[in-house]
Amino acid sequence: MTKKVGSSGEDTAVVQINNYTNDANMEKELDTVHEKVINEQTHIENNKISYWKLYSHATKQDWILMIFGLICATISGIIVPFMTVLFGQLIDSFSQFQTRKIDKIEFLDKANYFTLLFVYFAIVAFFTNYFYMACWVATGERITRRIREQYFRAILRQDIAYFDKLGAGEVTMRITNDTHLIQDGISEKVSMGFSFMVQFFAAFTIAFIINWKMTLVIFVIFPMVMLNGGIFNRLIVNYKRKVLDYYSKSSVIAEESISTIRTTIAFSQQKNVSKLYDSKLEDAKLSGVKSSILNSFGIGTNEFILNSAYGLAFWFGSTQIINDETTSGKVISVFFSVVAACFSVNQIMPDIMAINSAKGAAGKIYETIERTPPINIESKEGDILDNVKGRIQLKNLSFFYPSRPEIKTLKNVSLDIEPGTTVALVGSSGSGKSTIVSLVLRFYDPIEGEILFDGHAIKGLNLKWLRRQMSLVGQEPVLFNTTIAKNVAYGLIGSVYEDIDENKKHEMIVQACTMANAHDFIMKLPDKYETNVGEGGFLLSGGQKQRIAIARAIIKDPKILLLDEATSALDTKSESVVQDALDKASKDRTTIVIAHRLSTIRNATKIVVMNNGEIVEIGNHDELIQNPEGAYSKLVSAQKIQNEEKDFEEDSIIERNYRLSHRLSRPAPVVNEYSDIEEGSNTEYRYSTWELIRKISKINHSQLYLVFIGMTASFICGTLFPVFAIIYAKVIDAFTKPKDELREDAKFWSLMFLVIGVVVMICSLIEGLCLGIAGENLVLRIRSISFSSILRQDISFFDKEDNNVGALISILTSNVTDIGGLAGVTLGTISRTLSTIIVGIIVALIVGWKLTLVVLTTVPLLMTAGYLRYKMMAGFKARTLKVYEKSAQIACEGTSNIRTVASLTREEDLLKIYSDMLDGPMKEGYHNAIFGSLNYGFAASMNYLSNALAFWYGTLLFTNGEYDVYKFYTVFMAVLFGAMSSGRIFSYAPNITKAKISAESIIKLIENVPKVDSWSKDGKNIDNVKGYVKFSNVYFRYPTRHNVPVLNGLNLNIKPGQFAALVGPSGCGKSTTIGLIERFYDVISGTIQIDGVDISTLNVDDLRKHISLVNQEPSLYDMTIKENILFGCKSDQRPTQDDIERVCKEANIHDFIISLPDGYDTPVGSKGTQLSGGQKQRIAIARALIRDPKILLLDEATSALDSESEKVVQEALDKAAKGRTTLAIAHRLSTIQHADIIFVIKDGKVAEKGTHQELLARKGIYYNMVQDQYLGKTN
Repeated sequence: MTKKVGSSGEDTAVVQINNYTNDANMEKELDTVHEKVINEQTHIENNKISYWKLYSHATKQDWILMIFGLICATISGIIVPFMTVLFGQLIDSFSQFQTRKIDKIEFLDKANYFTLLFVYFAIVAFFTNYFYMACWVATGERITRRIREQYFRAILRQDIAYFDKLGAGEVTMRITNDTHLIQDGISEKVSMGFSFMVQFFAAFTIAFIINWKMTLVIFVIFPMVMLNGGIFNRLIVNYKRKVLDYYSKSSVIAEESISTIRTTIAFSQQKNVSKLYDSKLEDAKLSGVKSSILNSFGIGTNEFILNSAYGLAFWFGSTQIINDETTSGKVISVFFSVVAACFSVNQIMPDIMAINSAKGAAGKIYETIERTPPINIESKEGDILDNVKGRIQLKNLSFFYPSRPEIKTLKNVSLDIEPGTTVALVGSSGSGKSTIVSLVLRFYDPIEGEILFDGHAIKGLNLKWLRRQMSLVGQEPVLFNTTIAKNVAYGLIGSVYEDIDENKKHEMIVQACTMANAHDFIMKLPDKYETNVGEGGFLLSGGQKQRIAIARAIIKDPKILLLDEATSALDTKSESVVQDALDKASKDRTTIVIAHRLSTIRNATKIVVMNNGEIVEIGNHDELIQNPEGAYSKLVSAQKIQNEEKDFEEDSIIERNYRLSHRLSRPAPVVNEYSDIEEGSNTEYRYSTWELIRKISKINHSQLYLVFIGMTASFICGTLFPVFAIIYAKVIDAFTKPKDELREDAKFWSLMFLVIGVVVMICSLIEGLCLGIAGENLVLRIRSISFSSILRQDISFFDKEDNNVGALISILTSNVTDIGGLAGVTLGTISRTLSTIIVGIIVALIVGWKLTLVVLTTVPLLMTAGYLRYKMMAGFKARTLKVYEKSAQIACEGTSNIRTVASLTREEDLLKIYSDMLDGPMKEGYHNAIFGSLNYGFAASMNYLSNALAFWYGTLLFTNGEYDVYKFYTVFMAVLFGAMSSGRIFSYAPNITKAKISAESIIKLIENVPKVDSWSKDGKNIDNVKGYVKFSNVYFRYPTRHNVPVLNGLNLNIKPGQFAALVGPSGCGKSTTIGLIERFYDVISGTIQIDGVDISTLNVDDLRKHISLVNQEPSLYDMTIKENILFGCKSDQRPTQDDIERVCKEANIHDFIISLPDGYDTPVGSKGTQLSGGQKQRIAIARALIRDPKILLLDEATSALDSESEKVVQEALDKAAKGRTTLAIAHRLSTIQHADIIFVIKDGKVAEKGTHQELLARKGIYYNMVQDQYLGKTN
């Protein structure tokens, strides 16, 4: 059976199966030790998180601020119930004045006294509202920052097994979207909700004191409210958690497709990827709709119960007055206390929603924070050796990856690596070579056996110290999105040189880069060592990246050097120079080398040949080639290059120094100087609020009828408060009537309260259902369209620094959430509040225009306060948006490259960079808390000042006989409800601001039309492509590096059906040529033609239908093997299973696939991490062949294959090349020796061309390259 091994960039075919530990049958087959090892490395506690857990990161200072804020919120909440006592006393004063018990002067004195109390309330309200808002906004910022930091720290400390099932997209979503939800649920919403809760209990306490009988009767209803809320809230939280889980899965898809955008675009799979993304959104939408339905039922039921309470209060109070058990003033006080309590219940609902969302979001975050991995980089435990020699011993080592425990990848492997020796591991893909490196670095723990480091078991050594004794150059070298100098300097982390003088450090960097043959090309870059390499180093060619990675590895002079295909991406000349440097670097240190290109390891002290997880041969190069039937000899034979001068010896090879061209052959992020594109993402145009509303509405136009119905229902609910003002006035008026009339009025108005309760309940249900469904659809549509718009963009869009993966994922998560935050229940609440204010003013004007006009003079002040808060929040959001996107990029980059981070022990460094990035938003948050809350406090105080003005002027009108009790109280209550509601409107300023800023960035993205537009229907279609490719005097430089020429008058002429090869030094423009054929970019000047037609005139999508690409670093997706292969199909192609198996046989991968338990239905893990580099490359080749292209582009298509696989696959590619034009890039010249024509590229143009034999005879550049790759005996 073929053996498989797992991990990114490692020899593996282990494929992750989620929750494999739950598989009872599997566990029966494993012994206790194995089971324990698996559980240790993969187990995650799935504990329920209490809401209070969110405050576990609060400091003593935070608690002081929060408690002080709650005290202020308590005082603020008590004021309204105290006002109800005033209302009772007011009623008595009005009754006494009407019955002549007090005269006008005495009445006005009392009125002035009450007016002054309102002013005092206003002053208290200003300070209490300001302080509770400021304290909780500030602590919310502080606590959320710590949660972000702790989550990222927890992510970075997890063992590699944890990342086998966690995508970088999920981490990005959690650290942006979920932490924003947590912040929303632990900051000002809590203090506001607490204030309303205090208002509720204070109102009932006062009511009990005034009239306990009446209050007790009414209070019986409220346990129903609590029970109703408790049941629905529990269900809603569960559905919220499901929504976030589905969104995290969609983020993984988005992160994968954006980070491998060239593959997605090359195969024109944008629509299919979007469908896959949308399927996860649909699941999220269903859970979201269920949550909205439950919420609407909960709110509707509550509304009915509360209005029933009003009716019951009025009926029972009237009965008491009729029976002379109490006075009308006391009944009014109790009645208005009930109104205040019910109002607080209504107002607290959005706050409870925010708290529920925070609790739902916290689940996964705290699962990670509280998980302590068995292989813990933060652990201080373990021994540290004083004198390191570098001996490594593998003793009876057996291993399988936790994600596939039924398949052993190493079987009883024993190997002794002496200090200072170089040991090479060779063998077929998936034989276990990279697995050994992973175990030496302690990415995983073995199932059986042990690894000794200088005689000590590595399990007993301090993990961070152990990894700092080693340097790794991985099979797919990873650079970070910073300068070349910093990337190389990362190799010094943990060494004695980490904190040395910057000048000395720079000297070390230059020295390491010179050894790695990177210094020359770096010095040709405009910014030299300060050149930013882009995300993942994609601004550099594969060879340039690899040389920087080698420099990073050797800079600290490590005791152990681990080289996993360290020179696979280098051209022959660079490889020769770098190999010499590595040979020198390997002296006096232990070196483990993995290589398929055997010329790189012929000088190794010991060569270990592996097959199926076992060692089959050991010896040096000369010893092993003595056995012509041996495994090593067969590998060597497969790599021999045929040439006309077959008898040359290695000592006859003359080192010829020809100037290497070091040009970028990978994209880069800047503006295209030769393009006149005006991309929407770059424009400074600012959309107006109404323009954004119109555009967002257009996105969700199919749901506008639901929005209209829901808004109408919420508007009706809002109008009922002004209607209540009329009813309350009638009720107050009824208390002044004789008992018989009061008895009749009590029956009628009590029934009216019930009728209104039914209306409100029905409207609330309609509002919740319609706006909930419309809101969820809006979020889905925006996410879907935004993702499609991202995939629509051309490659130059992704080259820009602002458009890194983390930033784009942030747009899809937190930005969309911000817009969604104004949809659904929130939109309904805003609509209700506005209708309460507007209809209240209309009612007040109709009933008593004089008093209304006077009170309306305070509205401009209220509006100004609200507008200032909105503008302040807008500035805050705009200033922090980019910072949060950049911090998300750091998190995304660190997670997706976790093996490189772990090998460099960069965890603390990454965390510091991330933490420093949060300093800016933190300072802005403090500024917002201190100054933004002033407007909130001012708006709250203005409510009471409005009431003071209304009461003062109203009493003057009343005493003058212009107003009666009914007219005065109708206007007064309408103004009161309007003022209370306006305070709530201003609390939505942050939500409105976030939504506007986010909507602007999303609309710009959606409306951005790229120059190379895959959606465009323009351009010609070629029905019958023959495959004639011609480059005519092509000049090109990357838009983001416009001062670095890449192609300088390139001319290529490739006839239909020809197998053409491009060779040359790293960075000379080979991969650029392929990118231009795919139309990833357009040329500056010159033309590229296919079948005589300029490709810039062809339809982009149609052009790519005829082309297949196999990249230098093949990208697979988190799907099954079969689905990955079908990813290469054209839109109108319907291949059968036989077709799939045929191309897999051609790619020499079929036998391996059918050896897997699930065969073609085996998942490959995120980005194919569960396969070895060679296995990934063969599946990528099968994916390219299933397309049956007329033009096949191979960019180092066999670089990750072992010699045997390469030979078989190369034969398959030779066969596949028949009937189609093939353009291959190769550094391993044996793969292109049979090409019909070979172009040697130098300085961005053709230096030599001809067949293999013709170029050898010329004895030029190509001849020297062949000489450098000759495999003979060592000296």
